[in-house]
Amino acid sequence: MIIKGMAWKFGDDINTDQIIAGRYLNTFDPKELARHCMEDVVPNFSNMVNKGDIIVAGKNFGCGSSREHAPLAIQACGISCIIAKSFARIFFRNSFNLGLPLVESEEAANEIKQQDEIEIDLNKGKIVNHTQKKTYCFRPIAPFMQTLLKSGGLMEYIKKKETYKNV
Repeated sequence: MIIKGMAWKFGDDINTDQIIAGRYLNTFDPKELARHCMEDVVPNFSNMVNKGDIIVAGKNFGCGSSREHAPLAIQACGISCIIAKSFARIFFRNSFNLGLPLVESEEAANEIKQQDEIEIDLNKGKIVNHTQKKTYCFRPIAPFMQTLLKSGGLMEYIKKKETYKNV
């Protein structure tokens, strides 16, 4: 899987309330959540994102409340992947369950700048920063997790499994 997009840079400890504020948790409508994604951190963020763009962040991205709204809002506003130094574990799992790829790379997170053009090869574990002409390596995503991503998330994966078609 190859992902290409422009970098949106964020710092450490971006929590789920910053990703999607609690006042919007009365809906699971992806379009509504997308409109408010990151708005308390970067006003009008969702209006500036182009489909395929990539969030690059520091450590502990997605900490805070355990809510699927956060990765859903990010994905629905057009973000195709997140690169960070580290992720909160429940956010990590929720993201893959929804089909949003996450990549951990401290070096890339430190060096990539706002608006750099990035290409990520999830199979090879490689990030190319075309703007800076630098390449970073990361541990490739496990084959089963890649299968989840290709399926569109856990629920879509389950729907496609033969054993569940007649349940």
